[in-house]
Amino acid sequence: MPHQVLLSWKDEKQMADTKLIDLAIEASKFAYVPYSHFPIGAALVAADGQVFTGCNIENASYPLTNCGERTAIFKAISEGVTDFKELVVYGETQKPISPCGACRQVMAEFFKQDLPVTLVAKDKSTVVMTVGELLPYSFTDLK
Repeated sequence: MPHQVLLSWKDEKQMADTKLIDLAIEASKFAYVPYSHFPIGAALVAADGQVFTGCNIENASYPLTNCGERTAIFKAISEGVTDFKELVVYGETQKPISPCGACRQVMAEFFKQDLPVTLVAKDKSTVVMTVGELLPYSFTDLK
């Protein structure tokens, strides 16, 4: 009789996190980055389990560039999804990538302040922060 291994919640969470990191890395491969050569990928998990991925898309007119985080968020919002569990952001960086200010403000607009954001480096090291930690005094606090 084969030995059955039961996974703990921690093991299942770690497996899910690994899958999300892999999805963010895969999304970064679709980045359009002819100017910066700096691909970013993101994987956004909705409350119902759907995953929306995004990559950065550059433009010769730099202000028209869209980051990977915002691409994933806007994809979800445009599909009518507004309740989220987690965001993973991957960059080919030595330390876990940090979202830009515009992305932080968009996160504050659409996410709860305690939503976890996993920041990932190219060696898959991570830092987990909340939206509130990333942008403690967002414009949404003014409502």
